[in-house]
Amino acid sequence: MPLDYPTLKLIWWLLVGVLLVGFAIMDGHDMGVGTLLPFVGKSDEERRAVINTVGPHWDGNQVWFITAGGAIFAAWPLVYATAFSGFYWAMLAVLWALFFRPVGFDYRSKIHHAGWRRTWDWGLFVGGAVPPLIFGVAFGNLLQGVPFHFDANLVPYYTGSFWALLNPFALLAGVVSSAMLSFHGAVYLAHRTEGDIQRRAIRAALVFGPLMLLAFSLAGLWVARGGLGYALALAPDPAALPNPLAKRVVAEAGAWLHNYASAPATVLVPALAYAGGLAAIALVAARRTLAAFVASALAIVGVIGTAGVSMFPFVMPSSTRPDASLTVWDSVSSHRTLGIMLWATVIFMPLIVAYTGWAYKVMAGKVTTAYIRENEHSAY
Repeated sequence: MPLDYPTLKLIWWLLVGVLLVGFAIMDGHDMGVGTLLPFVGKSDEERRAVINTVGPHWDGNQVWFITAGGAIFAAWPLVYATAFSGFYWAMLAVLWALFFRPVGFDYRSKIHHAGWRRTWDWGLFVGGAVPPLIFGVAFGNLLQGVPFHFDANLVPYYTGSFWALLNPFALLAGVVSSAMLSFHGAVYLAHRTEGDIQRRAIRAALVFGPLMLLAFSLAGLWVARGGLGYALALAPDPAALPNPLAKRVVAEAGAWLHNYASAPATVLVPALAYAGGLAAIALVAARRTLAAFVASALAIVGVIGTAGVSMFPFVMPSSTRPDASLTVWDSVSSHRTLGIMLWATVIFMPLIVAYTGWAYKVMAGKVTTAYIRENEHSAY
């Protein structure tokens, strides 16, 4: 029996969230390792060991990023068009930073020259550190509302500037994102290495884990006390064809907390961020690194899920014309498109998860400097 249109809209809100979380967990620990590379590896062999913890997997994990972008384009075309108009230079900065990753991984160790290798070490740092910061800044701006509107033909117009995106709350959200993925990468690195590298990774985790929880708490207080939030004064018909102008929206201080009051069980989502973060900190300090990685992944689910639950049903609120805000109900593709995409997801996502799990199982184990010396010409 085919699913009705409102149900498909809600399913795709959940699936986009799953893809974003999958990207943060899988590609996020790669980026976290890249961010930590110049600091946890002191010698060339140590840095090669760090790189080889993620070298065999990073390009496969990039699938989550590509799939999430493709899903937003196909499921939420108005969101895709509006976001890429408003965040154009920010997205270009992400892509420019990501350019360092394939070249850095593949060519960094091809030439035996200290300056060459040191340059690519910092290139991998840029490729790991810049995207999480910008993604966090983007989420911070979504929570505040983005300055855009539509004309009568639903052509989006962005009226802000790149520099306006770098406001204090958005930068705080960027700190949450950067600390979260640096922490995740440090925990992963502690699991895959030993000796001095592992000790430095654990120290990094014990810095970035508390920083993530502190910044997350400050952002939550800012949302609660800083006058942020939007609410539906006249909700759109969930079963109607998409029309983002067929509703009324008001800017309302504290509106992002309404869902927690109306559905108290949603409090479990931010609670998961704290429980997972605190557990990961305790576990990595005790060197129970695999359990710490799982707990860190749960913290990521909690952090990203908190943003989604707080904003629901909003996806991209408008700060200049609130009635033009995009929601789960009025920014989606057609009923048929969502249905076809759902079947494709049901078929292919388990294959991706199974293959990824198999790849990590086959290439499990510690990466050491002795391994690098034994595989001088084949290791990254």
